[in-house]
Amino acid sequence: MQFPILRLILVLILSLSGQSVTSRPFPPPQPETGPGGRQAPHSAVIKNRYGKGGTEYWIYEPDKPKPTQAPVVIFLHGWGGTNPLYYGAWIDHIVKRGNIVVFPRYQSSILTRREDFIPNTLEAIKAALKQLQTEPGHVRPDLTRVATVGHSLGGVLSASVAALAKESNLPRVRAVMSVEPGLTREPALVPMADLKKIESDTLLLSIAGDRDTLVEDYDAKRIYYESTQVGAANKDFVRLVTDDRGFPSLIANHRAPTAPDKEYDNGEGDLTNPRSDRSSGGADSAADSPRNPAVNALDYYGTWKLFDALCDAAFYGKNREYALGNTPQQRFMGKWSDGVAVKELVVTDKP
Repeated sequence: MQFPILRLILVLILSLSGQSVTSRPFPPPQPETGPGGRQAPHSAVIKNRYGKGGTEYWIYEPDKPKPTQAPVVIFLHGWGGTNPLYYGAWIDHIVKRGNIVVFPRYQSSILTRREDFIPNTLEAIKAALKQLQTEPGHVRPDLTRVATVGHSLGGVLSASVAALAKESNLPRVRAVMSVEPGLTREPALVPMADLKKIESDTLLLSIAGDRDTLVEDYDAKRIYYESTQVGAANKDFVRLVTDDRGFPSLIANHRAPTAPDKEYDNGEGDLTNPRSDRSSGGADSAADSPRNPAVNALDYYGTWKLFDALCDAAFYGKNREYALGNTPQQRFMGKWSDGVAVKELVVTDKP
């Protein structure tokens, strides 16, 4: 008789567990309009791959309709994240908003020397811009509107590219967003450029996650404080905040900025499973399962919103209130399905 009783207890536990999960509110969906929103002027993306090894790069261009000219976003991956798959949904969002995205590989493998990261990145950017300007059929790059964005090691590189643009004969970088930047400390000791070279009217966001135990906020603070020419009005330190009130939870860990999309797989496949700890789901959840969403409110109202608005402000003089200034629009993270607001971003000039 013991086994039926144990089975009954197990069923009761599972049913209660399921009830507690399903009764929790759901996270906010992607807004229809505005920075981070679903609405976009283009419905397709043209994808091309060039180069090889550490100087390989992808170019993504808006299509349907195809514009004559578009701003350029340099998107820089984290250590080992050489497959655009890991950031595909975010790249797709940026391009369909009307931007060309250049995705430098900068690592032929995880064995690439750290001293080569910056030179490889700069070489790939130069080659990509030349390709766009000289090869027939491309959307022409608007070199007066250039931005950089990067995650983890890519966050360090996004700031470094802005600092080195002038001396490297690259276009001026108008907007920089470094998301959970890291790896300049031991044992990695990745070099970072002299950020005092970033010009004063550059718009800059340095972002940390409150549960990022991998790189913490050391380099996010470095980037904020070492970009000394950029005044407080043109930059903010932002912290993504975890909110586990609903289901699935919104966890601001080091994987939070990844946004997997198999349509952007370069053929290498998902080697690191970067979404494995984005939410309460787990590595064995299906990619389209609500337990492990490819994107969530930390994207829509966090990184995507902030970068959209930062570019809008730098390129077109609009939506600045969604990117800078510790405003309600900047901090707002949407509402759970029961109407309760998600915990706001923490914005400061004194991290």
